[in-house]
Amino acid sequence: MSEIESLLPHRKPFLFVDRLEDLTESAVTGYRKFTDEDFFFKGHFPEYPVVPGVILVESMAQAGGAGLVKRQGGNNALFFLASIEKAKFRRQVVPGDEVRMEVVNERVSGMMIKQKGKAFVGDELACEASWLCIMKKNED
Repeated sequence: MSEIESLLPHRKPFLFVDRLEDLTESAVTGYRKFTDEDFFFKGHFPEYPVVPGVILVESMAQAGGAGLVKRQGGNNALFFLASIEKAKFRRQVVPGDEVRMEVVNERVSGMMIKQKGKAFVGDELACEASWLCIMKKNED
């Protein structure tokens, strides 16, 4: 099991974080390299494959959740997106692009997480958004 799999309940094909870096109490940087093998490229403009915007937002939320779990030393909660705000898509992300996701915790409580993030390809801003996740205890 990879470190990311130990931090998130997501699995392929819906795991969109490869690694974490620069973890602090209030922020985390995560990375995801999108490849031709990603399932959505077969149907999302197959002649001109681009990463769907909702996948970019999901990737940032996963990076933020993984960073929070790692900082807290693990937890048994599941995080569910409850709202997405101020989503803006500035640059297309295509197969072969590595996305750097910079996520900031705006508010964390026992039941919810409010985060915002930006996704970059190189130095170019590809996506930005803020979101709210509700936590549910995993009763495994």
